Amino acid sequence: MRLSRLLIATLLLFLAALPPLRAQVAGSPYSVVVPVADTSDVQRDQAFATALGQVLTRIAGGQDLRSNPGYGDALGKAGSMVQKFQYQRAATGLILDVEFEPGSVRRLVSKLGVQSAGIKPPVLLLVQGSDGHLLDQAALASLAAAAGARGTNLVYPDSNPPDPAKVAAADPAALAAVNRQYHTGLVLLGKLRDGSADWTLISGGQAQRWSGQGTSADALLGDAGNGMVDRIGKQLNVIGAGPSEGKLWVSGLDSAMDYANLVATLEDDPSVKQVLTLGAQNDGVLLYVKASVPMSGLAANLAAGGHLLLQGEPHPGADANLRWLR
Repeated sequence: MRLSRLLIATLLLFLAALPPLRAQVAGSPYSVVVPVADTSDVQRDQAFATALGQVLTRIAGGQDLRSNPGYGDALGKAGSMVQKFQYQRAATGLILDVEFEPGSVRRLVSKLGVQSAGIKPPVLLLVQGSDGHLLDQAALASLAAAAGARGTNLVYPDSNPPDPAKVAAADPAALAAVNRQYHTGLVLLGKLRDGSADWTLISGGQAQRWSGQGTSADALLGDAGNGMVDRIGKQLNVIGAGPSEGKLWVSGLDSAMDYANLVATLEDDPSVKQVLTLGAQNDGVLLYVKASVPMSGLAANLAAGGHLLLQGEPHPGADANLRWLR
């Protein structure tokens, strides 16, 4: 069914009663696993500081906070924000699972003067070995360590993984399935060969490709983890100096429920301050949005966030464009 101005006007009367839609992130962003040499107080305190640094980066939407006044002092007091911790044995040695108290971390991020665009979604890893089979979590440990050290969460395919070829081609149906199953619009695809690898990062339907070389699989995977975080940061860590406003065009809306879910998604985004409907045409709607980030950055973050949205084609009069997935 197509949207009309009358339908939109009617819907606006009821949107306030709708419960907010929240993206589900795999695992807690306040929980980190770090390696330790032993169970001494010195090692534990160092692990707490390392873990807090990773969590702060996550909660700040991927921003590098190391130069912010008070950052070093905060890491020195990391233990006071730990909610619980547990030592475990792993294949690589002893590890410490640390979970921080969410309220304390959020207050610290605010105290550090950070204006966040929201917690970034996890990245789904679809990495094939030289035999063409998908690598499991244990085989991707080097990549996970590099990404985790910089505050990036990861998820791994289950027993029914998406088709890597379709995901790499940004097939809408495949990406919609990834959104629903893994709650993210970020996917890293890789193919390992002897001493080299090809990588594709899908972010909201947009592809970035690069190649890498290394003396070992661990070196290749570690470099890929850092390269992935760098590329995600350049695309999604767009923090404005002040309020931004503009027009957002969203196509692919096939029902009143699609429209209601879209508006609820926008209103639930921490960077969005105001949403107004300006008009509709066929299966699209033009919205006025006031946010704490530029419109292009907002669209990129929404498309990457597992909200059934992709970055769309340019539309006359719009500053940014999205496409709703079904």
